[in-house]
Amino acid sequence: MNENHARVCPSPEWAAHIQDEVLPSLTEHADLGDDMLEIGPGPGAATAWLRQRVKRLTALEIDDEAAGKLAGRYAGGNVEVVVGNGAELGYPDGSFDSVGCFTMLHHVPTVALQNKILAEAFRVLRPGGVLIGSDSLASIDLHHFHSGDTYNPIEPACLLGRLQTLGFDKITVMTDGILKFVARKPVEHRACDAEPGAEPGAAAAA
Repeated sequence: MNENHARVCPSPEWAAHIQDEVLPSLTEHADLGDDMLEIGPGPGAATAWLRQRVKRLTALEIDDEAAGKLAGRYAGGNVEVVVGNGAELGYPDGSFDSVGCFTMLHHVPTVALQNKILAEAFRVLRPGGVLIGSDSLASIDLHHFHSGDTYNPIEPACLLGRLQTLGFDKITVMTDGILKFVARKPVEHRACDAEPGAEPGAAAAA
């Protein structure tokens, strides 16, 4: 994180932007459920808002120092802060009702690694669970803001296909000054959903 991020990301103005302009529109049509995973919370601008809307929030942060500060802030509450890598989640399949990542994917150096994070989010979601996220749109100003830092913005036109390839459905990609997206892990078909006369397991394989 460069000096620009160290100044802006912990600020009340940035928290207000995330909590007033980003998260309400993402959660308007998304049920977060009881158990949520937030990948890359940083200073916790989104964490403060999300923890009031779920029973249990796991905040996975790759930076030890940022994780320590966040853990101290929410000690004894419903937030568990874990040091870890979003591309290698140590949770079983179907562990969470929802997963969120906010303004962090452009800090991931390659598209392949971004896709791995999104794939891990898909894996740990329960069937019917939802992924919500946001990121900054590419611009010259943002490029300069990231001087000396990783800057790999997501192309909105490609995001739909990337999420579909990973298995998500009911995908919404929005651009209104920033990039926002909502996607669902499909509900698994049950055997009783098979067509009459179909072989056992046919519905699951469809």
